[in-house]
Amino acid sequence: MPKRIMQGAVVSDQGDKTVVVSIERVFTHPLLKKTMRRSNRFHAHDEANKYKVGDWVQIQECSPKSKLKRWEVIGLSSKG
Repeated sequence: MPKRIMQGAVVSDQGDKTVVVSIERVFTHPLLKKTMRRSNRFHAHDEANKYKVGDWVQIQECSPKSKLKRWEVIGLSSKG
């Protein structure tokens, strides 16, 4: 099965070799027909500590690296 790849903004780089990436999705509510926004935060592995808050990055699924990290940063991405 292929690994999922998502892109989002780095919202925290406080941890060692870890960044927190916020992924936002936009969808239409099935009953209300209203456009809604929901976001999820993923802890991702950043081996070189080179990504900072505000960077737009791509993350990919990987085997568990710690209690919360199941993703790793692939690289920078163009926004949008």
